[in-house]
Amino acid sequence: MRFSIYQASRQGGRRYNQDRVAYSYSRDALLMVVADGMGGHAHGELAAQITVQTLAETFQRNVKPKLKDPAAFLRGAIERAHDAINQHANTHKLSEIPHTTCVACVVQDDTMWWAHVGDSRLYLFSDNGLVTKTRDHSTVQQMCDDGLITEEAMQTHPDRNKIYNCLGGFMPPEVEVARPLPLSERDTLLLCTDGLWGALTEEQITATLRAFPLARAMEFLMDHAELRAGSHGDNLSGVAMTWGAEADAGSQSVSTLSMPMNSFTTKMDDFPAPPADLAEDEVERAIAEIQNAIKKYSGK
Repeated sequence: MRFSIYQASRQGGRRYNQDRVAYSYSRDALLMVVADGMGGHAHGELAAQITVQTLAETFQRNVKPKLKDPAAFLRGAIERAHDAINQHANTHKLSEIPHTTCVACVVQDDTMWWAHVGDSRLYLFSDNGLVTKTRDHSTVQQMCDDGLITEEAMQTHPDRNKIYNCLGGFMPPEVEVARPLPLSERDTLLLCTDGLWGALTEEQITATLRAFPLARAMEFLMDHAELRAGSHGDNLSGVAMTWGAEADAGSQSVSTLSMPMNSFTTKMDDFPAPPADLAEDEVERAIAEIQNAIKKYSGK
């Protein structure tokens, strides 16, 4: 495989960053994942961290150096992340189970598979513009699908942050897995949270990714979204990948041809700070318990 990839995450106008972004690849497969911890629920950043880490570790355990069934992997790994979040909440007797959205994509054999829960999005662009994107699991998306509001009105509707499908909680998530699509040279994938796409138009995202090298385009989009959202803007995060492209300044150029058969590389944010309501002498134990929950479910 050969591709360029770049990921970024910013706090925006929030007190701390509840988004998590990661990618992992072997010689013959690539995983990208974005999770947005839901701010209305306690410790959303832990739910997001557990999600990206569970997916990455499950990928590492199963890629040999390909996945046997990418669609089944995505569904199963996301469901395991949901279980790991609930286990962590139960272990710590949290008053509220943390929640998060998730969007994830696997690329192998010049083909992409993707799945999502919530309103974190995936976009696929070719040289001719937008090819496809995910449909949000949100109240305003349902209203738009029913013809009650326009797509433009979704961005300013008072219910735009109401999500009916997420990871964490008593209701099992409805993991939406899309049909696979072939990738062509210079196709670009963008996975991002609503803090990024919610402040920008589809035309702005498309034009920017077509006009600039990958790293510069992502930083431009992040700058513009952060500026438009202002001092009360959401966290904003994304990972973008251009298939088969030559490297550009700032992005990571990857060629996996020389990688050993069973090796992998992962880029992930540092583990988040433990919950503020834990005493200092509980911090190491809390992190260890989170890691154990991740290992338990990523190993299934």
